[in-house]
Amino acid sequence: MKYSHLGRSGLSVSSLCLGTMNFGPLTAAAEAHAIMDRAHEAGINFFDTANRYGTAASPPGQVAQNAEAHSGWTEEIIGDWFASGGGRRDRTVLATKLYGPMGDGPNEGKLSALNIRRSCDASLRRLRTDYIDLYQMHHIDRDTPWDEIWQAMEVLVNQGKILYVGSSNFAGWHIAQANDLAAARGFMGLVSEQSLYNLLVREVELEVLPAAIEYGVGIIPWSPLNGGLLGGVLRKEREGRRRLAGRAVEEVARNRDRIEAYEDLCEKLGEEPANVALAWLLGQDGVTAPIIGPRTIAHLTDSLRAVEITLDEDVLRELDALFPGYRTAPEHYAW
Repeated sequence: MKYSHLGRSGLSVSSLCLGTMNFGPLTAAAEAHAIMDRAHEAGINFFDTANRYGTAASPPGQVAQNAEAHSGWTEEIIGDWFASGGGRRDRTVLATKLYGPMGDGPNEGKLSALNIRRSCDASLRRLRTDYIDLYQMHHIDRDTPWDEIWQAMEVLVNQGKILYVGSSNFAGWHIAQANDLAAARGFMGLVSEQSLYNLLVREVELEVLPAAIEYGVGIIPWSPLNGGLLGGVLRKEREGRRRLAGRAVEEVARNRDRIEAYEDLCEKLGEEPANVALAWLLGQDGVTAPIIGPRTIAHLTDSLRAVEITLDEDVLRELDALFPGYRTAPEHYAW
């Protein structure tokens, strides 16, 4: 496993981040614990979760029929794993998130100082730990002023409950605004941003990536396989190992020629499509660690190959031809 600093911070994290969204609704607790143990064995020290994970509707588009499903379930599973000892908590860089509603009350979501305080304390209880390494805002809150948000985060840092602050699904100007206002308060501000980024979805290259690089914010791509479309979906469909449904049918129909050419390229390279997609992300400026979300130990083990792959310039040109990217704004659309 390789490691790098998370943004401009001194925090070292693995090149792959273990996403836990499947834990609970799609992956039973015992299997989830085994996956986390295997991740540690492989050198993955960076785990990502969120306070709302564990509902029947997460992951998106994969409704799980499970009577136990509830917000917070995933954090509870991780907390039980930490409590089993063996230095598991100390060896983990733990990231969680807040924003979405955790109840029906008017103050049980978003980024008010009240909800930041309550959500952090609730996550700490579920995770059975006394601190969170990276506390992330799951979405921009357009209704709460930054002075309120940063004051609440400063209190948590001063109390020792969180160490770093990150964002998710922010625009480039949100990153700039947030960090400029944090600097004015003498606060470190954002050290990371979770964005949708993969070969098929590259819009962050317009403004989010440039802003993140300028402000020393590490990019943590989510959905690096774009919902599995870059994971050999056509081959799996032919072999009867995957049955397309819902939005995946429309996405494959729109991109079938490109996905087919991509899978042919990966076959020529002798690599799994999923690992090529991850390796491509790891080579992009500003990217710290793509989030992998294995449902099984086998899925996790298969992903480990990605950190060993180096794509040469010819392959990178072929990938850009198949999946064109964006130049930094405004040069992409103006002079």
